[in-house]
Amino acid sequence: MAGRGGVVNDTVTGIATWDRVVPPECRPNPSILRLSADLTWVEAREPLHADIDAKKINGIGPGMAFANAILVANRSGASGVIGLVPCAVGGTNITQWTRGSFLYNQMIRRAKAALNNGGTIRALLWYQGESDTANGEDAKSYKNRVETFFGDVRMDLQSPALPIIQVALASGEEAAFIEIVREAQLGVDFLNVRTVDAKGLPLEPDGLHLTTPAQVRLGQMLAAAYLQFLPSSSTTGTSDAPRTLSNFVSNLVIFLLLKFFSITIS
Repeated sequence: MAGRGGVVNDTVTGIATWDRVVPPECRPNPSILRLSADLTWVEAREPLHADIDAKKINGIGPGMAFANAILVANRSGASGVIGLVPCAVGGTNITQWTRGSFLYNQMIRRAKAALNNGGTIRALLWYQGESDTANGEDAKSYKNRVETFFGDVRMDLQSPALPIIQVALASGEEAAFIEIVREAQLGVDFLNVRTVDAKGLPLEPDGLHLTTPAQVRLGQMLAAAYLQFLPSSSTTGTSDAPRTLSNFVSNLVIFLLLKFFSITIS
């Protein structure tokens, strides 16, 4: 979720660098903001997690493609602001996001800070789990752990029916355990939880992280899944659809979590 699209190792130095290629679907827009590490709203641009996952080289992730796709769906052109609240730290096991941990507390603190200027949290996007494929114990425990995590987030945000969109893994560390984690993700059967499947999306040469085009596609898939939570009248071709959707977007707080929270504020 933090974004490694376009991040490759230099063949001479062996040092990872970002190629700085930003596709049109990920370009800045005045209507897309991000909450910086110091809790200030700034215009969002890639890499979204540059000051959050600061110990790693960040590139393209799904966040900007997601936000731009939501704006495109807002066909009426009415004003609306999407605020992204990045929280991702790459290479982390889900046990590092248990309630009370540093990363969990930081994520909740950032989410609540994003609400200071108004708005309502409407959804959580979750893409994590590669590190949980490193051994069988973590893989077999993933379903219980992720379901507990979802429940804790909903409780701490006082939003028991918060829509959650998670991503089923495209890759992992040990092939023998990838499918166990994927089955856990695809098997979550909670109210208002939907899953998009990243399997088959192209990977970087490291065989682990999504390429830039794959991240763009994933962002669009997440947006499509999110839009399904809207009332059917707001996504059909009826005359009031743009008005309904624009009203929704202008008051939206999308909580793009773990590895990323995306929040829309009024």
